[in-house]
Amino acid sequence: MTLPFILLCVLAALLELDTTYAFQTLLSRPIITGPIFGWLTGDVAAGIQIGIFAELLFADISPLGGIIPPSGVVASVIPLILYAQGIDLYFGFFVGVLGAVLYSFFDALLRKTRFKWLVFLEKRIGRKPSDITRIITATLLLSFLMTFIFISVLAWAGAQLMFMLYPYFTPRMHFAFRLAYIAVPWIGLAALIPVFRLKTR
Repeated sequence: MTLPFILLCVLAALLELDTTYAFQTLLSRPIITGPIFGWLTGDVAAGIQIGIFAELLFADISPLGGIIPPSGVVASVIPLILYAQGIDLYFGFFVGVLGAVLYSFFDALLRKTRFKWLVFLEKRIGRKPSDITRIITATLLLSFLMTFIFISVLAWAGAQLMFMLYPYFTPRMHFAFRLAYIAVPWIGLAALIPVFRLKTR
């Protein structure tokens, strides 16, 4: 991966912190990250499209209780990295969606691991309350680093896999993926109809 793509992964990891760990300014929503990554990779229109499609696909999944939704940041950055390398957007989108779902499992594993540290950290803060800022900063940096590694590895592996499989994709497979990609916003809108219907009653 080249330096611009590494920097893109750094930005994606920073934006992912906005989802739950810090800030929570909604900058991590795909409708916002899509155009940002599209602009950085040289195609704002593709970024807007990816952002809207990912937003509609994941709009009805809320991070409530123990639910960890798929990552909107991963779903928007991976397709645009692949697209910038010559992979069709409709293939990259599904790689991004798969990556977003995988990230939710990865994040759940990180949270379970972090929970085990809490007992130790709580005792340490109890003994020395001034350490709380340093502990929070270290925790955020570790979350950022793990997310950066995940996104970088996924982008690299996804690109290698697509380049390896691309010559074997037949015209019918291209047509099927393109058709599935076009259907995504309609699936997302169909999932939102019951939500709007309940609110109007």
